[in-house]
Amino acid sequence: MTTTDPFPGFHVRAGKAADGPYVVDITPERAGWGYSSLRVLELPPGGSHSLATGDSEWIVLPLSGGCTVIAEGETFELHGRESVFSGVSDFVYLPRDSHAQIASGAGGRFALTGARCERRLPARYGPASAVPVELRGSGNCSRQVNNFGAAAPAGGGKSGGGFECDKLIAVEVLTPGGNWSSYPPHKHDQCRPGEESELEEIYYFEVAEAHGNEGIGYQRVSPSGHGRGTDVLAEVRSGDTVLIPDGWHGPSIAAPGHDLYYLNVMAGPEEERAWLICDHPDHAWIRSTWPDQPVDPRLPLYQAPDSAPAGDPR
Repeated sequence: MTTTDPFPGFHVRAGKAADGPYVVDITPERAGWGYSSLRVLELPPGGSHSLATGDSEWIVLPLSGGCTVIAEGETFELHGRESVFSGVSDFVYLPRDSHAQIASGAGGRFALTGARCERRLPARYGPASAVPVELRGSGNCSRQVNNFGAAAPAGGGKSGGGFECDKLIAVEVLTPGGNWSSYPPHKHDQCRPGEESELEEIYYFEVAEAHGNEGIGYQRVSPSGHGRGTDVLAEVRSGDTVLIPDGWHGPSIAAPGHDLYYLNVMAGPEEERAWLICDHPDHAWIRSTWPDQPVDPRLPLYQAPDSAPAGDPR
């Protein structure tokens, strides 16, 4: 059933955000906020789709399979990947006020991460080899972050120089089975220059099967005293999303034996595009234990072609 009504809650189960050609279609109107969007497009072999970018910038990111993107008079060939658990993908940036054609000879699934914006930047290709693969945390808080659409870190840093967008910030996180990520719980729901950014966030989940069984994970969001008082404790499965307009978010928990993937899409009203977070004061102490523990030896699950993972304890 196609609908454009707002979602009744912050945990949106697989299939409940479908609209037209998209198996997931989260717009600012449906989320009840101002900037962040996520669409997931499934194309059959030989399928194609026309996209009007409107007032938003977009990144086309293959989740499985490859595709051709035609935009701004250029043709971009995306090699993609077998799945989100098999490798880093290349991607394409699309500017606002444009049109694009996405086609796939073999078919596949493609995430469109979007943000309302003002500046019109050029369409361009992002190679998989240029995606910084970062390891965060240690012990059972170890996780891998593919920073394909990250903002440049303040003062530089090991997570790479970022990818230029006007408002959009997007990354992938992979958490080995049994580990916690998005931990310690953190928030970014206030504008505090130099300390915290105001960003809306979407989590899109996929969970690896094991022994022929579907996997599950868990996501927690607790009220911070700002905004809507977002409060979520969700059992998540492949295709689910969690909307985070505000609040402390984390942990994201991978069930033992089932690696957890989530795609984070963030954007907000601030002039500076930055990911500045504030840790929950009751749990921030966990960071002090990380230097004394090794990173989970299962990580990285994979590396970008011709690149090595960077270590960053954030």
